[in-house]
Amino acid sequence: MVFCMLIRTFAVYIISIMGKIIALANQKGGVGKTTTTINLAASLATLEKTVLVVDADPQANASSGLGVNIQEVDCSLYECIIDKADVRDAIYTTDIDGLDIIPSHIDLVGAEIEMLNLTNRERVISKLLEPIRNDYDYILIDCSPSLGLITVNALTAADSVIIPVQCEYFALEGISKLLNTIKIIKTKLNPKLEIEGFLLTMYDSRLRLANQIYDEVKRHFQELVFKTVIQRNVKLSESPSHGLPVILYDADSTGSKNHLALAKEIIQKNS
Repeated sequence: MVFCMLIRTFAVYIISIMGKIIALANQKGGVGKTTTTINLAASLATLEKTVLVVDADPQANASSGLGVNIQEVDCSLYECIIDKADVRDAIYTTDIDGLDIIPSHIDLVGAEIEMLNLTNRERVISKLLEPIRNDYDYILIDCSPSLGLITVNALTAADSVIIPVQCEYFALEGISKLLNTIKIIKTKLNPKLEIEGFLLTMYDSRLRLANQIYDEVKRHFQELVFKTVIQRNVKLSESPSHGLPVILYDADSTGSKNHLALAKEIIQKNS
């Protein structure tokens, strides 16, 4: 028992030295994956952690949401995967000190087909990130709303996964399929993969439905649910159109405070 605890503590210590890779995944669209990725990353950087966002969604919303002009990107995740470009050439800085991003591109849509002929095709992103893992405290991977090969790559590369769940009708729809995918990846590709937590998003305490969903998620997943809840917030919705995380757009907003609380919860959990 004591030996197992020592091994677990040592594993956490090794990850903290190397930098922790967290994927944000849910094949259901519109649950707040990208919003969470952008604002959690900015909050972690504000708390003096070094952070890299990997935009693994062909829509590239995390890239534009952090101020990257997609039209001016010469090297993106696509070039790293398909053309074997140096991953360091794909790293772009942002307006927040300590926060970098590997942007996405619409070409990533076709990457899954092109990857089919690659050896160890499920481990491409894992191998990509290995040389730069020590450069960051946290690497956040924004997954696309699917359970395709790119998402499998992200989960294979990750130490843990955050699952955003919107406080709306059909919130838990598809969660069992995602959990099954995580179980398969943990069994066959990535034994260290854990669930970092379920994150309730778009929460409005005035709505009975939102409170019912909150109670249901807590009942199902118990201690795996983050204490922090991301509330519905106008400033949080507006900030991506300005190419800014909400902490730069309006630091006093509810959205900013929620994501700072989430960042602190994750730091505390992994310290």
